[in-house]
Amino acid sequence: MTLVVIDSSIAVKWVVGEEDSAEAMALRRLYRFAAPELLNAEVANTILNKVRRGHLTEPEARAAAQLLSELSIEFHAMQPLIGEAVALGLELQHPAYDCMFLALARRLRCPLVTADETLIRRSTPLRLPVTNLRGAVERAY
Repeated sequence: MTLVVIDSSIAVKWVVGEEDSAEAMALRRLYRFAAPELLNAEVANTILNKVRRGHLTEPEARAAAQLLSELSIEFHAMQPLIGEAVALGLELQHPAYDCMFLALARRLRCPLVTADETLIRRSTPLRLPVTNLRGAVERAY
C-alpha cells in the first residue's frame, strides 16, 4: 500500500461524522498513513470545539478521542520539521502548523491528502502532490 501524509482535516472525518466522512473512510482501505504528532493535538482540539458549539455531546467526544488513539498512523516527531515548516510558511504565506504536514510529505516524498482547499491552492508552487479526498480516492484506482 502507498504511504500518504494526512492532515487533521482528514483524521477528524474519521472520528467525527462530517461532510465527506464516507470518502475519508474509503481512504483507510487504500493507503498507509503518516502524520506529524501535531495531528493528535489538532484533532483533539477540534473535538473539544465541537462540544463547545453543541455539535457533539461529551460521551461522543470521549468516543471520538478513543477512536483517534486507535488510528493506524505512523507518527513523526515535529522538531525535525520545524525549520522546513517555517521556510514553507514564509514561502507560501501560510500558517506553520499546516506547513508541518507539507514538510513531512516532502521529507517522506509522498502525497499530502487534505480537505483544506486553501492549503491545496497555496501549495501549488511546491510541485508537491497535495490532493483532496476525491483526488486521493481516484488516484488509488
